Amino acid sequence: MKKIKIITDSTSYITKEYARENRISIVPLNYTFNEITKKEGFPGEFDEFFNELSSSKLFPTTSQPAVGDFIAEFEKAFSEGYDEIIAILLSSKLSGTYNSGVLAKNMLEDERITIIDSLQAASNLRFLVADALSMVEEGKDRKEIVNYIERKKSSMNIYFTVDTLEYLRRGGRLTSIEAAIGSVLNIKPIIELKEGELKLLERVRGKNKAVKGIIDKVYEEVKKISVCHVLNEEEALKMMKGLKDRFPKAVISIDEVGPVIGCHLGPKGMGICFY
Repeated sequence: MKKIKIITDSTSYITKEYARENRISIVPLNYTFNEITKKEGFPGEFDEFFNELSSSKLFPTTSQPAVGDFIAEFEKAFSEGYDEIIAILLSSKLSGTYNSGVLAKNMLEDERITIIDSLQAASNLRFLVADALSMVEEGKDRKEIVNYIERKKSSMNIYFTVDTLEYLRRGGRLTSIEAAIGSVLNIKPIIELKEGELKLLERVRGKNKAVKGIIDKVYEEVKKISVCHVLNEEEALKMMKGLKDRFPKAVISIDEVGPVIGCHLGPKGMGICFY
């Protein structure tokens, strides 16, 4: 049986402990804020960034990992005795991360490496990584795992909403006029990740209605749900309780969202990932 290494990127928001225990390699994306560039860290390390973001008028820029970062991880995996690598990465429609991974594989000219465009982000990316890891432990081969991921990624769902339109405005996704009118009318968007792209699904009056609208999109046969949040654990716990009452058979967790994705939502932003 071949030894398979699973690699992903920081927007899966896998905890440092889980990555270490399961020997998953995390390639971090980068963000630049207030002229300082940092690598995106792990859950539990994001509060300082979001507190600074909320007290600043600036907005960060983000960038994919360098090709060299992937090459280093691939070479390290092979040096540790792994026979094959599967890298499951952030949607190519949100970032150049997947392209960096492909370029790294091509530069190494190594067919033992498979790069997957998940078309997903955040907890759905984490779910795919966890499923791949379970299949490795079951003795499945690389082809079986890759085929599963390619099928699974199209049946996953992500919906987000925000506490304020300010960060969508700063990020250029809303004009100043749209943000001002929306704030006066207490309009909250429901944002969907569909076919790998973030799209405005609908607008509702008030955050409570937005949260209810998101929960209503979860189907009865759901197996896994993650409540994702940005500095909003209290509200996430409330949402989790409501989901547990409604979907008692589902596995439900709470996950933090980091700077690369969370900067567009802003503090108190939240949503759900599920399949």
